[in-house]
Amino acid sequence: MHIQPYLFFPGCCEEAIEFYRATLGAELQMFMRYKDSPDTPPPGAVPPGYDEKVMHASLKLGESVLMLSDGCNEDPGFAGFSLSLSPADPVEAARLFAALAEGGSVRMPLGPTFWSPAFGMLVDRFGVGWMVNVEGSMEGAQP
Repeated sequence: MHIQPYLFFPGCCEEAIEFYRATLGAELQMFMRYKDSPDTPPPGAVPPGYDEKVMHASLKLGESVLMLSDGCNEDPGFAGFSLSLSPADPVEAARLFAALAEGGSVRMPLGPTFWSPAFGMLVDRFGVGWMVNVEGSMEGAQP
């Protein structure tokens, strides 16, 4: 069994997809707009003007899959969780951290900790929390 995050970006999902493709090198696996659904949604289930919005998409990030949508009426905030990235080394961690933080906010700057040569926390410009964590001891490594 796998747990796969499903994120809802009311109105800006396509922008988020392109951001994660450019920033994280994510591979687009599936993309469907509401207008392309083979089934007609029940009346009132989809907000007016959502024909061009993303009904469902999936991105492959390394060995993980992230599912995304513009949703129908979900709360636009992300709270109570963070997505965790495990880059191979502090240099890659610094690149990913800086790219994800652009237009967002840093909660904890990227730096060495007692458990990692590079760990940091941020919220990207879409409001998604991220933790960037290089696995391994901190001996001799700096981001």
